Amino acid sequence: MAEKKTKPRGLGRGLSALMADVAPEALSSPREGASAPRRPDMMVPIEKVIANPDQPRRQFLQEDLDDLTASVKEKGVIQPLIVRPRDGGMYEIVAGERRWRASQAAQLHEIPVIIREYSDVEVLEVALIENIQRSDLNALEEAQSYKMLMDRFGHTQERMAEALGKSRSHIANLVRLLHLPEDVQNLVNERKLSAGHARALITTDNASEIAQKIVKSGLSVRATEALVKKSAAGDTAKPAAKPRASRDKDADTIALEGDLSAMLQMKVSIDHQAGAENGSITISYKSLDQLDELCGILSR
Repeated sequence: MAEKKTKPRGLGRGLSALMADVAPEALSSPREGASAPRRPDMMVPIEKVIANPDQPRRQFLQEDLDDLTASVKEKGVIQPLIVRPRDGGMYEIVAGERRWRASQAAQLHEIPVIIREYSDVEVLEVALIENIQRSDLNALEEAQSYKMLMDRFGHTQERMAEALGKSRSHIANLVRLLHLPEDVQNLVNERKLSAGHARALITTDNASEIAQKIVKSGLSVRATEALVKKSAAGDTAKPAAKPRASRDKDADTIALEGDLSAMLQMKVSIDHQAGAENGSITISYKSLDQLDELCGILSR
């Protein structure tokens, strides 16, 4: 239990530093200052507790909730929810919505809470700590959390990566998932497609069609990547020339092409002059949006 408390503190400090230029008066950390005094645990009527509309987590698997409900029926709510006071004597959940839902299913009349005087910024910080740091979100929910922070507070992916302890490419690749068609996003939310499958579909124009094939045939991520490449080729003449070109390249060059393609989510070809120090890199984009992304990366 001590380990779970240690990680969020570090992340909290990073996010507070990240947001320091947004609302300085709200960001003296509740864990260090007096801006959000902690009140003792108390029991409140469950009907007085409401969900946080900006909760990053949107999907609650019924199987997981059933297990938690059974635990709540047997042992009660062991860990209090963190809430903040709202108008009319209500309390908004900051952390612990799954426990609240399970308590409703278990037909509890009251639940234990810790009341904190959090600002809107601090509520978002704590929600991200509880969900992202515990890997408790699916890929799209995590992407939406990052986008919310960037849109609401104007942060760059680099600053987000530094504050959250993630790589910039991890954040960039996840945010790109939000450009997928809605039906494909739904498959990710339903966990019928993994984040790896979804990333492979970002560069294709027929993501919905390929996604259905993945689900129907149970394709692996590697098989999905091959299917996307085959779809992008369009005809049988072009793929025939690829093996010949690949044989002329050494393993290191091919591996580097793969790494760059995965990072940029665009096709990258490296043509290195044999026995020389020079060569060329070709980056292929499939839309103006991709061109804009590429220009943004190069300008940095």
